[in-house]
Amino acid sequence: QVQLVESGGGLVQPGGSLKLSCAASGFALTYYAVGWFRQAPGEEREGVSCTTNNGGTTYYPDSVKGRFTISRDNAKNTVYLQMSSLKPEDTAVYYCAVKRGFAVSVQAMCAHPSVFDSWGQGTQVTVSS
Repeated sequence: QVQLVESGGGLVQPGGSLKLSCAASGFALTYYAVGWFRQAPGEEREGVSCTTNNGGTTYYPDSVKGRFTISRDNAKNTVYLQMSSLKPEDTAVYYCAVKRGFAVSVQAMCAHPSVFDSWGQGTQVTVSS
């Protein structure tokens, strides 16, 4: 059974940091490209980072570039999202998702959440003073 479980969300002050984790079970993460997405109330789901199967290529939109870093440990079947210099506009539910196979374009993947095969349940990140 394919399962993704996010953790690490919470309440943080502006300028603070959080590290999200996404633990995969029921499959070998090494065969999957991975993405982190977020969705704020009333907003569309937005890709904040995507990476290839081996983590060799990554994509970040301008809204998070330089502040967010995606990483993956295939041996631990886990993906991470390190977030720093957090802003109130980063407040959202954050989801990880996986797509089987080799990613041709990580930027295109992040722009089209529908191409992903499986999703986690999400973890809330709130940035507020």
